[in-house]
Amino acid sequence: MADLTLRQVKKSYGNVHVLHGIDLDIQSGEFIVFVGPSGCGKSTLLRTIAGLEEITSGELKIDGQVVNDVPPSKRGIAMVFQSYALYPHMSVYDNMAFGMKIAREDKAEIDRRVKQAAEILQLTKYLDRLPRAMSGGQRQRVAIGRAIVRNPKVFLFDEPLSNLDAALRVATRIEIAKLKESMPETTMIYVTHDQVEAMTLADRIVVLKDGHVEQVGTPMDLYKKPGNLFVAQFIGSPAMNVLPATVDKAGPSTAVSFNGGHKATVPIATPASVKGETVSFGVRPEDLFLATGKACLFEGKVDYIEQLGEVQLVYVDIGRGDQPLTAKLPGNVEVKRGTTVRLDADAADLHLFDKDGRSFLHRDQAAEAA
Repeated sequence: MADLTLRQVKKSYGNVHVLHGIDLDIQSGEFIVFVGPSGCGKSTLLRTIAGLEEITSGELKIDGQVVNDVPPSKRGIAMVFQSYALYPHMSVYDNMAFGMKIAREDKAEIDRRVKQAAEILQLTKYLDRLPRAMSGGQRQRVAIGRAIVRNPKVFLFDEPLSNLDAALRVATRIEIAKLKESMPETTMIYVTHDQVEAMTLADRIVVLKDGHVEQVGTPMDLYKKPGNLFVAQFIGSPAMNVLPATVDKAGPSTAVSFNGGHKATVPIATPASVKGETVSFGVRPEDLFLATGKACLFEGKVDYIEQLGEVQLVYVDIGRGDQPLTAKLPGNVEVKRGTTVRLDADAADLHLFDKDGRSFLHRDQAAEAA
């Protein structure tokens, strides 16, 4: 078991600053996922935890011990990389056992741990095979097994599924979820750009942008209560629809007008000072439905439809130029291109962000905490 604590961790390459004072607490046994756009620093942060990158300033603790200057091999960490990095001339058994053999561990103990890891990962019948005789998903499981046999305090995964095709990604993601269930006391940190991996695997997600932590929370916290516009539009696929709106009435509930006179009341508190200000009004595509009454949030012409079977993505021209509104509707709802549709959403599923992009819900909670 291992707690990790990061305090003001910074990483620079000369004058290029990659991490800007990361503060993070990770509890023993958690499955933490780092997400963010390319170049946001998520892999660099993982590599600083592993000891593969030197921390420029700040402090990293594992189980209360400062490990800034501790070499990677002494940190109790095992890392699984994007590439499998297996020895092609060695069997699965020998690939998994190699590190322990180099460390001159007891032969019986090596055998016990390799076979135990193989059983966890359903690799027992492949132990005599060479990597080239296995699928990509099986090879990645061998790479994970090589990490398991070291009995690490912390597992680090750096986009381990990115080289796999769609079907193998799903199968291997399930294997990683089962692995976590079988090792509940082991701390795991996982880097991905894939939202499905993040949402399905994580206990908590850390959203990064430009070397800063934007928000930390459970998958549903980030989905339901994004702290700012970046998180709101990064988490969720398709991205949240966001439109400029004017605050007509502030208070415990907020009345706004947007898009040529449409109005909505959002059950989110705003201060009196924002009345008359331009804010951002958001609604997720999956929270929109065809309006049945006289009132509706949006009205427009269907510009394009992506039929995906169970669901369909309907792009609606509501007069915003080249920015259509996206609605994610059931696949069996009959909608035709070129027709006019009226869309609505429940008030509880609407979002409001201030002029700086901060969620009013989070602003209100921060004020209460203060």
